[in-house]
Amino acid sequence: FIYTTAKKDYAKKLLEVLDPKKKLIRRCLSQSDCVCSQGCYWKDLTRLGRDLAKTVALDHTMQGFPAQAANWIPVPPWSGDPQDEELLRLIPALGQLGQA
Repeated sequence: FIYTTAKKDYAKKLLEVLDPKKKLIRRCLSQSDCVCSQGCYWKDLTRLGRDLAKTVALDHTMQGFPAQAANWIPVPPWSGDPQDEELLRLIPALGQLGQA
């Protein structure tokens, strides 16, 4: 899943970059799927329809998940650098979570 506070058009462009062959990402949630409170958008992981005990969220800010902070794994913001390998560094940890 991709879950972004960005508008749907931006999310579609993001998917074209991340999964151009449409083989990796099954679902994309965007701003219209977020909760808006006092003009701020945040992601509600319950909208994924998954067991939250088995769900993690990778994001550069915890502010996106105030109701599910325990599910959050911090990652640095992505600046578009094609040499950025931050997500690759998480593979061992995510593999361990997958086995747990």
